Amino acid sequence: MKIGCVREIKNNEFRVGMTPDNVKSYVQAGHEVYIEKGAGLGSGFPDAEYAQNGAVLLDRAGDVWDRVEMMIKVKEPLKEEYPCFHQDLILFTYLHLAADRPLTDAMLAAQVKGVAYETLQEKNHTLPLLAPMSQIAGRLSIQEGAKYLEKPFGGSGVLLSGVPGTPKARVVILGGGTVGTNACKIAVGMGADVTILDISMERLAYLDDLFGARVQTLYSTDAAIEKAVAQADLVVGCVLIPGKVAPKIMKRAYLKSMRPGSVIVDVAVDQGGCCESTHVTYHDDPVYTVDGIVHYCVGNMPGAVPRTSTIALTNATLGYGLQIAGKGLEGACRDHPALCSAINTYGGKLTCKNVADSFGLAHTPIESLI
Repeated sequence: MKIGCVREIKNNEFRVGMTPDNVKSYVQAGHEVYIEKGAGLGSGFPDAEYAQNGAVLLDRAGDVWDRVEMMIKVKEPLKEEYPCFHQDLILFTYLHLAADRPLTDAMLAAQVKGVAYETLQEKNHTLPLLAPMSQIAGRLSIQEGAKYLEKPFGGSGVLLSGVPGTPKARVVILGGGTVGTNACKIAVGMGADVTILDISMERLAYLDDLFGARVQTLYSTDAAIEKAVAQADLVVGCVLIPGKVAPKIMKRAYLKSMRPGSVIVDVAVDQGGCCESTHVTYHDDPVYTVDGIVHYCVGNMPGAVPRTSTIALTNATLGYGLQIAGKGLEGACRDHPALCSAINTYGGKLTCKNVADSFGLAHTPIESLI
């Protein structure tokens, strides 16, 4: 198969979909790999390393799109890239279609086979291609939240850990999945007073066993959220429903009860955000203020640490990519049915039910098409 990777053009996105080591694995398996020159520089991978491992380097991204059968990226294509779509192209990347109707329409019109990292779910209900970025985003959420609590950045001037004789900062984490658990690890490690909420009693029991008396676990209801965030210095939104727009569990009205200069980090922003006051920001202008509350809503948080993020992501995606390249998408799905859950668009049809439901559109099960 002819496989490609281009430089990400999203604002301040420095990750890359393939490392030079990935190229070597594909080439050794008999595939051709085409890389846009400079694609890996933001993550510290020079063109020479790609060439040494067997990649063909091309000057223009468009030339890569035109040649390949499978494009491996990190982030969803932007509108400038829509004209590069072609029928039966396999697009293997994060798509987040439920929050992006124009991209969804463009992929359907071009009959792109959209294989989304974020919806691939294994039999044990894990999300293996979302997990590494969720781990990074969760850990970064506390790091960024701590920074924007500093007064020069508009925060209330609170140190997460406090010092002897002063109160610790109160951190409230909405959602106890991979993002929330990793946020909790860092917040606890930094010495904050941490409360974590979730709707799963099983998950809360796990978190209670994991962190013990170092955290307060609460069952998530509107009343519990409202009460918890009113006391919070930092709120981290970590709610996820795979493929669906995130539910708005952090209401705009709650902001008025929070202390001015408190911070919200909405990690769910890729799926529309779990706060009513959320809108997407970028690394070069990451925060804004609503009702005195600082909002950090960067849509590609792991892009701030691209070296770590690229290696973590490609460690997870490589095995699935090799299956698709070796057997074709349809053959890979037959041999590894979990891959079906990653296919969001196919042959001009919406094949992910949660995405279809988000737009009120018809859903066609992928099993009926392959």
